[in-house]
Amino acid sequence: MSVYAIFIRERTRNAGELETYAEMVTPLLGNSGATVLAAYGAQDVLEGPSPEGVVMVSFPTMETARTFYDSPEYQAAVRHRFLGADYRSIIVQGVDG
Repeated sequence: MSVYAIFIRERTRNAGELETYAEMVTPLLGNSGATVLAAYGAQDVLEGPSPEGVVMVSFPTMETARTFYDSPEYQAAVRHRFLGADYRSIIVQGVDG
């Protein structure tokens, strides 16, 4: 059953740090078995405040998503995201369809 990692950017604080994060994370995602489903595209916000951007990534299992997130390589990259912007990040299990 697929799981989805959702990253919601609320407010940018340092665009340079986000660029560094993007440069570091792109090859990591490519090697992880993940599939990027959406990345900062147009939004039609139905409820609540509009985020600056949303990224949604599919992983085969919860374990592979957590292994990716907790890996030393991603943790080295994610510190730049933390410095660059305020985000909410969620991993959610999909449903059997």
